[in-house]
Amino acid sequence: MSSFTFEYPFALVLLLLIICIYKCPASVKKIIFPHLNLFTSHTSWLSKEKLFYSFILALLITALSSPISYKQNTSHYKKGRDIVFALDTSGSMAENNKLGVLKDVIRDFISKRFDDNVGVSVFGSYAFSAIPLTYDMQSINFLLDFFDVGIAGDSTAIGDGLYSAIAILDQGDAKRKVIVLVTDGLNNSGSFSIKDVVTIAKNKHILIYTIGIGKSSEFDAELLKKIAKKTRAKSYQSANIEELATIYDELDTLEPSDLPSQHYLNKKMLYIYPLILASFLIGYLVYTANQRREF
Repeated sequence: MSSFTFEYPFALVLLLLIICIYKCPASVKKIIFPHLNLFTSHTSWLSKEKLFYSFILALLITALSSPISYKQNTSHYKKGRDIVFALDTSGSMAENNKLGVLKDVIRDFISKRFDDNVGVSVFGSYAFSAIPLTYDMQSINFLLDFFDVGIAGDSTAIGDGLYSAIAILDQGDAKRKVIVLVTDGLNNSGSFSIKDVVTIAKNKHILIYTIGIGKSSEFDAELLKKIAKKTRAKSYQSANIEELATIYDELDTLEPSDLPSQHYLNKKMLYIYPLILASFLIGYLVYTANQRREF
């Protein structure tokens, strides 16, 4: 027996826009519904055109929410780790295309992650959670293209970057949680104290591996060593970013833990059906509008 659900049920909240067809003033309708010319000039509250427009909108929103049918919804556990990269994207990462090479290294890294969940925190003058924990490595590979030098400002807020990474890890279920901090500069910005954030990580049993890239005089090597040591991890220094691949073997030695995973069996995408019907009705409205203009 087949079951039914929506992959993006939150999109159904857009159905509230249908109310606007009947209640919003004309000035607002023109912004939300640009093709009001499809209505006759004086339409009643329950006119055929408005009902059609409401039905079309409902069909398009239903398609957007991606309805699916499936035979069985199974949950199982895999063995893995939660790993978050805290990436420095400050202005200095533009030198010698450091950020571009670093993204290539991360792509190579995630290509070898089959059971781990990976996320990304980005920091410069401030920090933000760029990619939440996911085992969808193709999505991470795609999103990395949108990371540019200066995307979070030109300064270096290491404390903020670590705090953001911890927030991402808090959403994970793995017993073994890891932050890989990569920076090429000195801490000179941010709202969070590195000492306080590292203490939070230690209390949560999060390992922080630190990687200083470039010349040792360009970043605080001692600080990175202290961060790693306090969380019982290791610190790396490298003038050549490609050498960072050595951390792979180290992460592989960490004990994996059960991670929940979920998938659908015999899944069938159904969005095409409301989309086709909506297209047919739009075509009908356009046709009737043209007929009115001819007369």
